[in-house]
Amino acid sequence: MSDLLLEIENLQTFFFLDEGIVKSVDGASLKVRRGKTLAIVGESGCGKSVMARSMMQIVPKPGRIVGGTIRFHRTTKSGDEIMEITKLAPGSREMRDFRGHDAAMIFQEPMSSLSPVHTIGSQIMENYLQHFAVSKQTGRDVSIEMLNKVGIPRAKERFDAYPHQLSGGMRQRAMIAMALICQPSLLIADEPTTALDVTTQAQILELMQELQQELGMAIIIITHDLG
Repeated sequence: MSDLLLEIENLQTFFFLDEGIVKSVDGASLKVRRGKTLAIVGESGCGKSVMARSMMQIVPKPGRIVGGTIRFHRTTKSGDEIMEITKLAPGSREMRDFRGHDAAMIFQEPMSSLSPVHTIGSQIMENYLQHFAVSKQTGRDVSIEMLNKVGIPRAKERFDAYPHQLSGGMRQRAMIAMALICQPSLLIADEPTTALDVTTQAQILELMQELQQELGMAIIIITHDLG
């Protein structure tokens, strides 16, 4: 099996506005190896997040991929296969299976990514039940185990907590639990520590490194902070 996991060649993602065309990503290329970490560093507004969203086919309208290729090398029961992300429709069954199972993404502000009217546990469990045919009780048990793994104390109690009842660091840990519940091969972390204080930032980065070694996943970390 090749150690190449993801390859992007000459990616172009444009936004078609009334004022004109914004070339947010224009000719970007990169390769990600299995189990390795790749950092994408650049100033705010340079297209880092749009590039990450392109990998997951979740670019908000009026943006869309207009050129280039994104290839994901996945391992299935029938063997290795290459998934051409750019040839799939964003709402297709293949992309829904890909998101969360093969690749997952965590965002810089969990409050904008978590539903305020659903408990943390139900949101984590939903991702697991989407990809695995198991009972709700099994989903709950696996979700609590994942909350423990990301360092959330009293995980059984926090399973039924709402996002506003957790601190910023705990919400980000819950987002990581949601992203990793299906043990994806690739984790895309889009400025995952921006909204956190310095001490919590260090804890989150250390946690991601520990989980990377344990699960053997590759990480793309996006940041504007070179430090």
